[in-house]
Amino acid sequence: MNLLSVEKLSKSFGYKSLFNDLSFGIDQGQKVALVARNGAGKSTLLKILQGKEIPDSGEVVFRKDIRVGFLEQEPYFEPGETVYQTLFNSDSPQLLAVRNYELALEHYEHDANEKNQEALQLAMEEVENAEAWDYEAGIHQILNRLNIHDLDQKADTLSGGQKKRVALARILIENPQLLILDEPTNHLDLEMIEWLEAYFDRNDITLFIVTHDRHFLDEVCTDILELDNNQLYRYKGNYEYFLEKKAEREFNEGRELDKARSLFKKELEWVRRQPKARGTKSKSRLQEFDNLTEKVKGKKKLDDLELKFKMNRLGGKIMELVKIHKAYGDKKLITGFDHVFKKGERIGIIGKNGVGKSTLLNILTGKEKVDSGKVIMGETLVVGYYSQEGIKLAEDERVIDVVKEVGNGIPMADGSTLNAVQLLQLFQFPPEVQHGFVSKLSGGEKKRLFLLTILMTNPNFLILDEPTNDLDLVTLGVLEDFLSNFPGCLLIVTHDRYFMDRLTDQLFVFEGNGHVRGFIGNYGDYRIIKEIEEKTGRQSTDDGRQVEAPSPMLHAPSPDLKVEKKKLSYKESQELEQLDKRIPEIEKRREELNQLLIEHASDHEKLLQLGAEMTALVEELETAELRWLELSEG
Repeated sequence: MNLLSVEKLSKSFGYKSLFNDLSFGIDQGQKVALVARNGAGKSTLLKILQGKEIPDSGEVVFRKDIRVGFLEQEPYFEPGETVYQTLFNSDSPQLLAVRNYELALEHYEHDANEKNQEALQLAMEEVENAEAWDYEAGIHQILNRLNIHDLDQKADTLSGGQKKRVALARILIENPQLLILDEPTNHLDLEMIEWLEAYFDRNDITLFIVTHDRHFLDEVCTDILELDNNQLYRYKGNYEYFLEKKAEREFNEGRELDKARSLFKKELEWVRRQPKARGTKSKSRLQEFDNLTEKVKGKKKLDDLELKFKMNRLGGKIMELVKIHKAYGDKKLITGFDHVFKKGERIGIIGKNGVGKSTLLNILTGKEKVDSGKVIMGETLVVGYYSQEGIKLAEDERVIDVVKEVGNGIPMADGSTLNAVQLLQLFQFPPEVQHGFVSKLSGGEKKRLFLLTILMTNPNFLILDEPTNDLDLVTLGVLEDFLSNFPGCLLIVTHDRYFMDRLTDQLFVFEGNGHVRGFIGNYGDYRIIKEIEEKTGRQSTDDGRQVEAPSPMLHAPSPDLKVEKKKLSYKESQELEQLDKRIPEIEKRREELNQLLIEHASDHEKLLQLGAEMTALVEELETAELRWLELSEG
């Protein structure tokens, strides 16, 4: 069933044509992503779908009587409205029933008089009639997962990230037949994003999204629309399929595949390394892509330069954190954290929103002071800090002048200099844009330009706070290539799992209540170890040690415990006897593995090996205990 049809849509701004005769449709159950370079017209297309922008020609047709939910990149809330009013402002029968029930319950809890008791009873019957009890439980899950708790707060006073989460929660609560989402993963922490992926996967939801989160594209999407050179291309598959077919299309069109080889093959290799890829990918398709890239020869261009930097000299002493503590009132953010930064370290920072990640960055850059402890800076340290709050560009300046004001270029290892024009070209600013005004740039282009001004300072310690927000896929690939050759220290906070996995080899994990855990490996490695910990019952203590948590699993009985049971067959009796011997053996080996996991916490390969054995052991133990219970109870 078709929910949305776009027919021959065209839009231009002055001399700049964004798209011509754009046509596509979205059927029920499809999850479609729109990808394009910054400034290609993605946001304009979404505004046209929402009715906030008028096309030059063409039409947009939604199926009659369907509910459509829009998530804007920067949501607007009515002044004075509370979060509660914002979330539950809908005419959905289920939502109205739940809203009335929540209000009646609140009144009853405040004053359990007869009138309020009757009102609560009527509200409960209304929820029952609307079959909304599961819906009510789903609302609480959405609010908890998106960390929305203070419903009396004024929505228009929230931070940008909080507004985005409230707006996303409102759409999920309204449960429309078609969701149109602009960068839904921005301002979400990694746990929220993974929950959202699972939510979209298990619910019968139809999506049209703009996102640059490549992991999200690969996990969620069934179709990808690419807007390229005013034309639209449709790929029936996820992000991996898009990478293959885009490269193939460009090759068949006679266009050089240098950029595609440098970007798309690396993307595909990353996809293959993920756990889900093992044994599930079509060998013929993968080989086809390899053969295609091998055919492509040619001269290297600027976009494919192997960037070898000659950065400012980094001395032996870089930066050292000695027992640093930071808290706001009773809220502990960092408690007794130590780290000595070494040349070439590439560290990712992860943790839920509000646990202290940005606070650590502000401490490292001198914007905040520690409560106790020391931050020791090396004499040769030159810090480059990209933060979301730091984007301040003069609108009336030309793009090229903004970059030249910072520096003339970046010195390379071979003695040459990558000048401002070359750097702008490398980061997808063509000559006509370089000499245009900043005011003409899109939001994503402005962020890209600000990032360039940071890189032009030639730092030897680079701190990036969500650098991938609103960057297009091509720019992300260029940035990753650029940073992969950066010889100094690199510290990254990002919700982009592709980006983090490619550029980091260790993590600072903010676990809450001031605990910061060091981890050797990237985010993909961390998720594997985290799952092992959850399965084996290991948990963090207040001093950061890893110990075994109380296990909810059944255990073999004490030898002197007498259990009444029905008469077993000879074969069953033998099986039970074997289980009585085997279960203690498994438990003993599990204890040994727990100790080995602690001892080898810094050895990534050993951890994976031990983790695989532990996973198999836990599964065997669960099966054995359940079978023992069946036999012992008859």
